[in-house]
Amino acid sequence: MTQNTRSDVEFSSHGTVCRAWLYTPTAPNGAAIIMAHGLGGTRDAGLEPFALEFANNGFTVVLFDYRHFGASDGEPRQLLSISRQLQDWRAAVSYTRSLPGVDAARIGLWGTSFSGGHVLTTAANDSSIAAASAQGPMVDGLAASLEMVNYAGVGRLARLAAYGSVDQLRGVLGLQPITVPLVAAPGEFAAMSSHDALSGYGAITPSGWRNEMSARLALYLATYRPITKARKLRCPILIQACTKDSVAPAAAAVKLARKAGPNVELKEYDIGHFDIYVGKDRERAVADQLSFFKRALAAA
Repeated sequence: MTQNTRSDVEFSSHGTVCRAWLYTPTAPNGAAIIMAHGLGGTRDAGLEPFALEFANNGFTVVLFDYRHFGASDGEPRQLLSISRQLQDWRAAVSYTRSLPGVDAARIGLWGTSFSGGHVLTTAANDSSIAAASAQGPMVDGLAASLEMVNYAGVGRLARLAAYGSVDQLRGVLGLQPITVPLVAAPGEFAAMSSHDALSGYGAITPSGWRNEMSARLALYLATYRPITKARKLRCPILIQACTKDSVAPAAAAVKLARKAGPNVELKEYDIGHFDIYVGKDRERAVADQLSFFKRALAAA
């Protein structure tokens, strides 16, 4: 029996339309969970099983695509801007609070990988967020950059920075961005070429997914450090660290959890970055997320 309905919705973020799937449970509990993907990911790339589990347990769910990606508007395409994505999160929160039957005081955020850092940043900056869950979160861009050096060499980082510099200049001149592959096999050129990146994305991305992003992110990644927001986190937080993570170092996530204090619940899994999206590892992760959200978003 169908436990919920999925509908297409949209909201505006700084004048550009973001499109989302709205999951409406048959027996809503009044709370809502907002979701978006990680680096270059779209709503149709392995996130629906998580959304369905939440909706089947009474949560209204908004799963959206960032501007410039997927079903959302925004030119140029594949422009990956940290500041714009954080704006999109704030717009999604405002939209979700306006939904009928949603308690504006019981909004939870769900992020993964790159968006794991986004939800922590958003929660730290918005004291009205009730809870946030971050799986395999990228909480320290500097640590992630050094991890890339470990598996691909300093030359890879330098090449990405060179592409990024040219892309940034093209952006200033109003020209189309230079893009680089998001994922590739080990030894090949991409933002991510760890041993499991290509197969990991391949396991969750749909036909037609665009394996590219604007190169200029390389200039800003190392300075994006949600870990510095740790002491500003006041709501309940779930951190799920993958101890074999080759993309978002688990040590940084563990460090954030310890700095943030008693409101943070830390779960560690002996798996890689992409394992958490599929099979039994996903089932275990979503069970922990569901337990967390049921407690953190319970009615007063």
